[in-house]
Amino acid sequence: MNVLMFTNTYLPIVGGVSESVQRLKRQLQAAGHRVLVVAPRMSGQPEHETDVVRVVAMQYFNGSDFSLPVPIPGQLHEAIEAFDPDIVHAHHPFLLGDTAARAAETYGLPLIFTHHTLYEHYTHYVPGDSPRMQRFAVALATQYTWLCDEVIAPSESIRDLLLGREANPRISVVPSGVDTARFASGEGQRWRDRLGIPASAYVIGHLGRLALEKNLAFLAEAVAETLVSKPDAHFLVVGEGEARDDIQALAKARGVAERLHITGRLQGQALIDAYHAMDVFAFASHSETQGMVVAEAMATGLPVVAVDAPGVREVVVDGRNGRLLAEDDVAAMAEALGALADPEIRRPLAEAALETAAGYDEARCAERCLAVYRRAIARGGPFTHADEGGWERMRYRLGAEWQMLCYRGRLLRHLVQEEWEQERPAWWPGHRAEGKRKSEVPRE
Repeated sequence: MNVLMFTNTYLPIVGGVSESVQRLKRQLQAAGHRVLVVAPRMSGQPEHETDVVRVVAMQYFNGSDFSLPVPIPGQLHEAIEAFDPDIVHAHHPFLLGDTAARAAETYGLPLIFTHHTLYEHYTHYVPGDSPRMQRFAVALATQYTWLCDEVIAPSESIRDLLLGREANPRISVVPSGVDTARFASGEGQRWRDRLGIPASAYVIGHLGRLALEKNLAFLAEAVAETLVSKPDAHFLVVGEGEARDDIQALAKARGVAERLHITGRLQGQALIDAYHAMDVFAFASHSETQGMVVAEAMATGLPVVAVDAPGVREVVVDGRNGRLLAEDDVAAMAEALGALADPEIRRPLAEAALETAAGYDEARCAERCLAVYRRAIARGGPFTHADEGGWERMRYRLGAEWQMLCYRGRLLRHLVQEEWEQERPAWWPGHRAEGKRKSEVPRE
């Protein structure tokens, strides 16, 4: 099978979506399938990529590490026709996601969309962030599902959320996989020696982008509370981002700065070794669709202490492979982390964590994704425009543009309706009280 993927984030970006795409691509190719990834040009990208097509992009968008792809009509047609895809897989609902929808319509191919991200939690990266922008992000992703033949949700929580938003109901749950065999083997003592952490110390760990949407202020406060009560405990943080200074300032204010260790971004074996330097993994984000780092941590044998949230509750089972807290409660998080300083309490949770991680092995997840591909192809039949003449291809490209125009029109109509429902006066007939409104997702 020839799989054409579109993603707005890819190497050298370090993050959940980029890593998910790379892992899926690697597993599909290992199973004998061909994959072509369309991604934005980025500073520091690999010099030679035989299975990646890069498109023009604005570097360091809005001061972030991300590149903003600027799709130019026609720039991909030769590469796509030479690849001769069987299916199109979009990993975002905008920018190159739009390009994916156009390609699928132009060549008569099934379109798959993985809803990796809760986009409403990321609107602070866009100038003019507001509740209206958050509603736009939700509507954009929801409407995009109706352009697709199949939708993939990384967890049951996200599937249920999408169904509640009246998205396309053809949703399959397929987590992003983890190379469990690789993560199981590491040398944690290397990082302990490098950072001056005693071999006998209790190490609380965290890994991820140090970003505003990751609820790190709460997490840092809870871990600092634990470090104050446990003088031999240390906090090992792997990652980089705008929240780094705040974490360091809090640790200094609580008098535990010498036991805070921030490595910056890590990849490959260095990242795996860092996991193995930890005794427990702490996680507090509410913005995940799966929490891939939680599965990675469990694959290294770490029990996890986390806050109940979409994507996390499917992995962490309270009292079995970690602790799952009902809400952001500093005292409760600190108490849970403090209790796991006892190796006898940690041991059975760590064993269960390894069992949980086995269900997220990337080879299994790739096979589940292939099943979605095959179902979409079987429903549509062996239909392609790739071998038709130039005029016919042009006609289908115009049809794709019309399809995208209709999509934008439906989205605009939905947003106008949302704004009217939010702001119309109480005396207007049919007014609904706050909290009683039901969103209606327009369809064709």
